[in-house]
Amino acid sequence: MKSDDWLYWAIGLTLGLPLVLISLTEWHQQLARRNSALSRPVNLLRNYLVPLAALLLLVVKVAEVPAGITWVRELATVFGFVVLLLLLSGLNATLFEGAPQGSWRQRVPTIFRDVTRFVLIAVGLAMIFSYVWGVRVAGLFTALGVTSVVIGLMLQNSVGQIVSGLFMLFEQPFRIGDWLDTPAARGRIVEANWRAVHIQTGHGLQITPNSVLAATSFTNLSRPPNAHKLSITTMFSVEDPPEQVRRLLVRVASALPQRKATVAPSATAAGAGEYRVSIALKSPADDGAAQAMFLRWIWYAARREALHLDDADDDFSTAARVQKAMQNVVSPALRLSNTDQQSLVPHARVIRYGADEIVQYAGEVPTGMTFLVKGSVRLTITAEDGAVVPLSVLEEGSFLGLTTLTRQPSLSGAYALEEVTALEIDREHIEDLVLRTPLLLQELGRIIEERRKETSSAGAVSTRQ
Repeated sequence: MKSDDWLYWAIGLTLGLPLVLISLTEWHQQLARRNSALSRPVNLLRNYLVPLAALLLLVVKVAEVPAGITWVRELATVFGFVVLLLLLSGLNATLFEGAPQGSWRQRVPTIFRDVTRFVLIAVGLAMIFSYVWGVRVAGLFTALGVTSVVIGLMLQNSVGQIVSGLFMLFEQPFRIGDWLDTPAARGRIVEANWRAVHIQTGHGLQITPNSVLAATSFTNLSRPPNAHKLSITTMFSVEDPPEQVRRLLVRVASALPQRKATVAPSATAAGAGEYRVSIALKSPADDGAAQAMFLRWIWYAARREALHLDDADDDFSTAARVQKAMQNVVSPALRLSNTDQQSLVPHARVIRYGADEIVQYAGEVPTGMTFLVKGSVRLTITAEDGAVVPLSVLEEGSFLGLTTLTRQPSLSGAYALEEVTALEIDREHIEDLVLRTPLLLQELGRIIEERRKETSSAGAVSTRQ
């Protein structure tokens, strides 16, 4: 009966090998269509492992060639290598390549995978040499273990630092592109490996060992995403009304281009004239530019509101400046007589705007008219998709706020292209002048209509685009 075993093995290989290959081919095609990571291990199983296993069984079981012959052992060694490759490929595909985003498997550092792969290869080779070639590997593992203990005791400080750094990488409290605030540096991570983290700062590339980061506390400014806020402290006079100061700070902060549009800024009074502004920004990279722009704008805005930033008084709007601006700008623009000029002087003041600061808000009813004495402003509209569409540029001698006479919101906004000096006159005093001068009212109405047509035309072009 035993002499007929080769026949059963031959029949089994003849019938089983085609069925197994066909099944594996169908499985591989399904995995390939789904772009599954398992397609590579299945392809290795179909093209190499199964044929080698069939060949080995054919030689040993059907042909009854002794397993101790050298070329049979070499064939068994190749089969063992393929099994080892299949094991490594399968573990990588199932544990790491298909890991869900944010899971511990996805966070495992590459060096941990390399070390695990090396250990599996060493164990696999030892098993192949032990079972196929009869090599005694127990003594080798004992020697390696003793050597590892000795080396570990000699380098325990260095190894401890490396291990602590590797565990920090395994936890992954940061990723490439995140912004870190550490005791040594503040900047964006451009590289992170098993030894150190490379942080791009404003003064160059700061290389911080992982063991140093693991032993200290640091702040990840990018976690959670889109939650970074900039805090700015300002000082005003204790005589300034706190609510007026808070409204001014929020208004200026809301106009910053670096601000995250979905989060409104806030301002709180800390006492003794101190106010803290919190501004949500798009990225920590905008901190410096946002703070510089805010402090520059608030300097101009506080003086326009007659508030005392850093307890400073503003004496820019003198009688001489008002008289000169009235004579050189307002009078030619409105065709005023000397009597009209003198009647408006007590109700006018000279103000200033910083570069890029908003001079007129679209959708708001102006409280007066603004005449440009020095500098220029750009008129803009906001399209339906939120994009800012530039219009014409107003130079010295032009004016803004015409819709204050009709009590209608401004269709266009305006921002300063440079530092702007302007003369501002409140609505009621302009109205009195216009009511006494029908020709002036007609001219202003014509200018309002021209600007409305320009705004409508630009809006239509933006919508088509």
